[in-house]
Order: sequence, then structure tokens, then C-alpha cells
Amino acid sequence: MAEEIELKLTLPEAAQRALLRHPLLKQAARKEVHRLTNLYYDTPDLALRRRGIALRLRAKGKLWLQTVKCAGKEAGGISTRPEWETPYAGHFDFSMIDDAEVRAWLERPKIATRLAPVFETRFRRIAWTFELPRGTRIELALDRGWIAAAGRREPISEIEIELITGAAEALFALAQTLAERIPLVPAPLSKADRGYALFMQTTPAPERAKPIPLSAAMSPHAAFSAIALACLDQLQRNHAPALECDDPEYIHQMRVALRRLRAALRLFRSLLPADYSARMRPLLRELMQPLGRARDYDVLLAEIAQPVLAALPEEPRLAALIGSITERCSAARRHARHLLRAPRYGQIVIELLALAHGITAAEPEGRATEASADVVTAELPAFAQKRLKRLRRSVLALASEADAAKPETLHALRIGIKRLRYALEFFAPLAAKKPTRRLLERLAELQDVLGQINDLANAGALLMACAGSDPALREAVSLIAGWHGPRYQKLLAAVRDDIERLGTLRLPRLHECHQPVTIAAYVAQPVTEAE
Repeated sequence: MAEEIELKLTLPEAAQRALLRHPLLKQAARKEVHRLTNLYYDTPDLALRRRGIALRLRAKGKLWLQTVKCAGKEAGGISTRPEWETPYAGHFDFSMIDDAEVRAWLERPKIATRLAPVFETRFRRIAWTFELPRGTRIELALDRGWIAAAGRREPISEIEIELITGAAEALFALAQTLAERIPLVPAPLSKADRGYALFMQTTPAPERAKPIPLSAAMSPHAAFSAIALACLDQLQRNHAPALECDDPEYIHQMRVALRRLRAALRLFRSLLPADYSARMRPLLRELMQPLGRARDYDVLLAEIAQPVLAALPEEPRLAALIGSITERCSAARRHARHLLRAPRYGQIVIELLALAHGITAAEPEGRATEASADVVTAELPAFAQKRLKRLRRSVLALASEADAAKPETLHALRIGIKRLRYALEFFAPLAAKKPTRRLLERLAELQDVLGQINDLANAGALLMACAGSDPALREAVSLIAGWHGPRYQKLLAAVRDDIERLGTLRLPRLHECHQPVTIAAYVAQPVTEAE
């Protein structure tokens, strides 16, 4: 078995010539060109797909190779997974697979006798091999061609940077060098993922945060890396649909992914190098600002203005104001998409991936600060318990200062609750299921109510900006304020009781669970992020 570690990047077809002219390629020790045909096999009910196994036959000249890949770690374009390859002699042979469970499953008659081609890829690969210091070898491959399934076809234009020997940091250094001149974006979907989507004719739904398998055996550094890479994976899985679809939920989920990563950075900051936050936070801010602006206008249009127009359809002033809001909403979305298409976006994400991935390799010394006890404590459960207790104290302090007459205090409480909720979601695999699920549901409900209050409190300034100096549009703003007034007062009355009950908030006790556990059981339904 070989373990494949690679970084996959999408390359616009118009930028292929620029890549081929890049001076870095002249430093390659070897260059090879291949025309590759790949057939991917599965059962009629896609049993391999469900189990996370890819079975491929590849024609390389006159030789056919059989490859089996299993699901490994994939995050935002980085993949690390087990792989077995052997010459194909006219029939499938799984004897080379040294994972007994995988081998036995594939050799079952109900699997082995029902395998058939599902989709095909054909592309021309130019591969450059780089011999770097300290025994590091990297292969950079440019693939150009197509994927075909179910009578449909999609183009392939991508780069794969694969680590053959050495440190994975070299992958990112090479990618960052290329991204300085060429628009590259980390691609979370493999050719197999794209082939299956084409075969099943599925449209990707907005990608919500997925459970992050953590175990008590992990170091806190490894846990932070896993959380950060999962956030970046969510970001990237929403990237392409956000460019192609008008559904605002894709941009919203990209913003959620960045907020979760920022929360994780804050949560683990006592263990990270002194300059780590200073390097990551500006990158997050650069992405979040245009996405946040687009989200603000989406909420203003869909949740503040349009319900009033639906209730008062004959009011021309409302229709005119909504026209102005719609224009600003479209402009904000265009601005966000401009960033998502720009080369700078790919540069930022590659750098974030490098930072997230590299933290475990260095296992940096913690800073000698007030949190030095966290550094001494190497066990994840103890670290997590301490951080959760600190967040709980912060929430209770903010709750004691919350005043319905001061929206800024409710906003601060909402942020505190959000940070505690994110931390609980991250550490849920280390805690008892039922109390964690109940607490997450309770925090999500309160965060949602405070989010609605915050949206209404901030709507006035945005509405007045849309109205400008037009008297009729300003009157429409007053109509919207009056229509939402009773709802706003009702929310404030309800939230007072919820805030008072925060005093009974009890954290679940984290336990020494040494096997990775998914948190799917903790949250029955995904909760829409309250912004």
C-alpha cells in the first residue's frame, strides 16, 4: 500500500499557456507526457461509492493498471488516502490489498460479480518531477481533457501536486509560487467525485459544516489542524456553486466556514505560535468582508423588506424601496463573486491550507502567557474542558450585562453564545451525547432569536442608505419599521426569559474517548447559522 498525499487545484483553461511558460517548470528534473484513459467501476447500486472506495482501470500506453483507493482525509483540495495499484490481467484481482477488511469486502460475490463501468475520464497529462533539498520529491501534473458519464461530458483542466517523498509543506510552497502568476484554486472534488456527480446528474446542495472526528488521543495541535482543514473544506465545496448559482445560501455557508475557522483560531490561540494569529486573521478578514456585505443585503431583502411587501402588496413606496435594495443586493453579490473569481482568492486559500496543515508538523511551543497551563496540559479533553468553562463564564458575564434597551449588549451576548456553541460542536465527540445535543439545541435557539433581534436593529441604517434622500422611500422605511415593531418587541420579551435561564447552563463532562467519534448523533438536524 502507498499513501497518496496531493494538492489538487483548478486551472482556468485560458491560463494553461501561462502555466506552460512558467519559469519554475525549467527547474524540473524530469518531464513526461501521457495520454490517460480511466474507467471507474461500481455496482449498479453504487455500493463502492457508499463505502468510500474508488476502483479504477487506467490505460497507460499498452499497459492497463488496476487501482483501488479508499476514503482518507480530504480537506479543501488536500487529500491523504491509501492506494493500491497493480497490473490488470483481464480480471479484477484484489489480493494485493493489505487491508483485510477492504479486500474481503471487494471479493464478496455480490460485489465482485456485479462490477461495471460507471464513468470514463480521458486527458493528456504533462508531469514534471522536482528533486528538492532534504530528499523531497514532488510531481506536478497538468491534466487537460474530459469526464464522460450518462451521455454527458465535462472538461478537465487541473493541476495535481503530489508528494512522493519528503515534507508536505513543499506542496504548498510550490503551489504558492505558481499562484503568484497563475489563477489557481484548491479543488475539493476529485475526478471520481465529479464523475459520480455527472453519472447521478446531481446538483450540489449548499455544504453545511460536517462533523469533525476527534479523539482524546489527539494532541490539541492535531485537533486544531483537523478543525481548520474541515472549515476550509466547507469553504471550498461552496465556492464553485456560489459562482454559478444565485442561491444566496452558498455565499452564506462560505461565510459560516470562515467564522468557524476564526472561532477555532481564537479557541486554540494559547497553543499556537505567537505570530500564527497575526498571519491568519488578515487573510480571513479579507475574505469575510465582501461575503458579509452580500449576506447583510440578502437578509435585508428576504427577511426584512419582502415580508412587508407581501403583507402590503398595493403599496407602491415599498415596491420602489425594494427595487433599490435589490440593486444594492445584486451589486454586493457581484463584488463578492469578483473576489471569488480573482487570483487573490486562490492565493489566500492556499496560504490558509498551508497554515492549517503545517501546525501539526511543527507542534509549536505554546506561548508563555496566562494560558501556559493549557500548554503544559497535552491531553485534548483537559484542554477542551478548560476552554469550554472559560467560554461559559464569558457568556454568563455578558448575560448579566445584557439590556434590551441597548442592542449592542445583546449583540455581544450573541457573539459569546456563538463561540461557545462552535466550541461545543468541535469538541462534541469527547462528550456525552444527550446533554451535548440538548445544550447545542438550546444555544442554537437563543442564538437564532438574538440574531433576529440584531438583524432588525441593524436594518434601519441599511434601509436608510437604500432610501437615500427620496421622501417616498424614507416613508417606506417607516412602514417597514412599523410593521416589524410588534415582532421586535415580542422577540425582546421572549429573549429576557431565555437570558435569565442561562444561569442554569451546565456543560457536559468530557471523557477519555480514545477512538474517533462522529458528532452526527449529537445534532439530529443541521442548524442554520444565525448571523
